[in-house]
This record gives sequence, C-alpha cells and structure tokens, in this order.
Amino acid sequence: MYFEKIGNINFIRSKRAKRLRIILRPFKSIRVSVPYGISQNSAKTFVLSKEDWIKKQLVKIQSYEENVRKAQENIEEIDFDKASKVLKERLIALSVRFNFSFNRVTFRKQKTRWGSCSAKNNLSLNIKLYKLPLELQDYVLLHELVHTTIKNHSQHFWQELEELMPGAKRLDKELKKYQLMVL
Repeated sequence: MYFEKIGNINFIRSKRAKRLRIILRPFKSIRVSVPYGISQNSAKTFVLSKEDWIKKQLVKIQSYEENVRKAQENIEEIDFDKASKVLKERLIALSVRFNFSFNRVTFRKQKTRWGSCSAKNNLSLNIKLYKLPLELQDYVLLHELVHTTIKNHSQHFWQELEELMPGAKRLDKELKKYQLMVL
C-alpha cells in the first residue's frame, strides 16, 4: 500500500503477531506485521499515527545505506599488495617496539572480523584495516599482538592492552563505527 509521505508499505498478516509492529531494515521495504483480528483500516490508521517516527527512521536508514555504499566503494579501491605491505610493516614495528612475536601473518578480505590470532600465533588480518584511521589500525594490530601472549579477552588482557595503548576500550568502541566496512 502506498502512503504519500513515506512510500510503499507491505502489510503482512501473521499468526504469531500479538500486536501491530512496524519493521524497518536497511535495503528492505517497510513492513507492518498485522495480527489476525486487526482490520486493514486499523493497521493503516496505526501507520498514519506513526508517520513522523517512520520518517525519522527512514532518514537514519538512508544515511546508513549511503555509508555502506561508500564503504563498499572504498574497499573495492584497495590495492591488496600495497595495503598488505604497509600493514605488515606496521605490525612488525609494533611487535618490535612492544616485544611481541608472532609466527606468520596473512591478509584476507574478511566479512566479520578485523583480525584473529591462532593458538600457534598465526595472525590473520582483514585487508580492510588499511582504510581505517592509523590509530585504529594500530589498535587492531596491537590487540592481535597481545593475543599472542593472552589468548582470551579477560580483564588481564584488557589491562595489558590498556597499558600498551592507553584508551584501548575507547578505541574498541570507536572501531564499532566502522563495522559496515566488514559487512
């Protein structure tokens, strides 16, 4: 059904729904889950009563979608050889500076992680790190280097990381803003 100020909305009847619910997801159409026993007119009235809220959410979603598109364009522009060389040099510099050792490092286009450290101290790093600000690159690299000695995210791990890189917890939160890059 088309609404002049918000566009198309799909109304979906649901046996499991207990109340009317508006579902907004990036890259998907707006849906309204409608329980049996609620009329189409009631559902339409509900949507109209939430029109301002829907418009605000659509602005946020459109901004998110645009950021995802830009991030994906940036990722496609990465020169894999150059990025892996620069990141490896940075990793080696940090490992020497803070006295860490690792077995080997590989770079991949990963979809869910910035990096990982195996039980044998092999590091696997996301090539998309190259597009992060330098402070966040260093944070991820140092995070994985600390895993060469502490294999979990215990309080001891975070204390060690914080000692080597003050503000590590803040940087961890900052890194979450860049998660769209690894989608």
